[in-house]
Amino acid sequence: MANENERDDIEAAIEEMLKGETQGDTGPSEADKVKRKSQPRGDDEPMDLDTLAGEEPPVVQEDDGIAAEIEALRAERDDLKSRFTRALADAENARKRADRERREAEMYGGSKMARDMLPVYDNLQRAVAAIPEENREANAALIEGVELTLRELQNVFRKHGVDVLEPAVGERFDPKIHEAMFEAPVPGSKSGDIIQVMTVGFMLHDRLLRAAQVGVSSTPKE
Repeated sequence: MANENERDDIEAAIEEMLKGETQGDTGPSEADKVKRKSQPRGDDEPMDLDTLAGEEPPVVQEDDGIAAEIEALRAERDDLKSRFTRALADAENARKRADRERREAEMYGGSKMARDMLPVYDNLQRAVAAIPEENREANAALIEGVELTLRELQNVFRKHGVDVLEPAVGERFDPKIHEAMFEAPVPGSKSGDIIQVMTVGFMLHDRLLRAAQVGVSSTPKE
């Protein structure tokens, strides 16, 4: 009876082995994995991925010399960046200054010549104003030529940004654009009013080329 039981156990074991071979290897069991992790690994043995996943990455210690060299390179980089930024700022300022000087040269470069032409305008204007009415008809051609010359000079002035500044009698005196040549009390006027225009003034764009010469009232306040 005992022999029959042993034979049955042997046959069951053989069937179990055959069953495992036909189904194939299903991989290491959890016990095998734990055992494999606990065993020391040699240098020539392949690294287990499960073991590698659980390990911390190695920490690389920087050498003091390499750290100092890196710090020096960073300092040099910051210095070069600062110099480059200052050079860009200086170049931009130089460009703006050159552009401003160019515009000023275009607008005000002819101020000296324009100022020298102002007496010509004054003389032509005086010549036209000094002609008596009784002589205008007899000298009509000459007067017309002088007036045409005066108008042409005015056109040239306007073309180059020169405007005539001619105050009217009764306007308030403005020291920014007027030059007081004398003061006199005039009835019916207030102190500081213009009572006479001696010569007109001129503006070159937004700059005063010559102030208008005027007489100012000095009538005391009542």
